Amino acid sequence: MPRVIITAQVEDSEKWKKAFKTHKKLFKRYSATAIHYTATADNEVAIVWRVKSLQKFLDGIELPETAEAMAFDGVKRETVKHFVLDEKLDLS
Repeated sequence: MPRVIITAQVEDSEKWKKAFKTHKKLFKRYSATAIHYTATADNEVAIVWRVKSLQKFLDGIELPETAEAMAFDGVKRETVKHFVLDEKLDLS
């Protein structure tokens, strides 16, 4: 299953953590099956997404509803970066 990391700066990390949880219905449209996230006191966030379809995810983050959610959550849009994890190091 594809995994994607998104990083960004937000206006207020505590507000972002509360607001982020309210978008479950939108995240399901991305084909997300698991989401891990963190926010720092310096208002930086990182999210790891596990998705069924990478294309559906990439299309989903471009939806107008996503831009609205990000604005509501206080995400500084110009700081958003996403990374598709395409390498794996097997430690066995």
